[in-house]
Amino acid sequence: MSDVKHAVAGLGFREQVSCQSLHQVLDAAIAAGRHARGGLALQALATAEDKCRHPALLQLATERGLQVQAVPLARLVAQDLPHSVHVPARYGAHSLAEAAALAASGPGAALIVSRLVSDDRHATAAIALNPTEPERT
Repeated sequence: MSDVKHAVAGLGFREQVSCQSLHQVLDAAIAAGRHARGGLALQALATAEDKCRHPALLQLATERGLQVQAVPLARLVAQDLPHSVHVPARYGAHSLAEAAALAASGPGAALIVSRLVSDDRHATAAIALNPTEPERT
């Protein structure tokens, strides 16, 4: 068995986000996850279903060779996370990045990287692992 942990990165972003901003915040989240957990391999990117076709996100997914998981709004709202005045109610008024990462990782998932914000403040990223998922080699 491998020591590499397979994870899902949740992303939240503003309409004007650039692919560069998404790369920057995702790199920061991956670095934080590796620091916290050792080996870390992303298996997917996740965001709200109404954001999953944003051109910057699709470019990021293509450049990283990752699939995008569209998370239904009801699953985002159902996540038990602290509320934020900066997040619209349609996403449950809590971090979209955290909620998407948890929802896409499945029941029992836990955040290993809490919400990080891009330097330009247009994107956020968080990473979750599901401890009940079998390790992949």
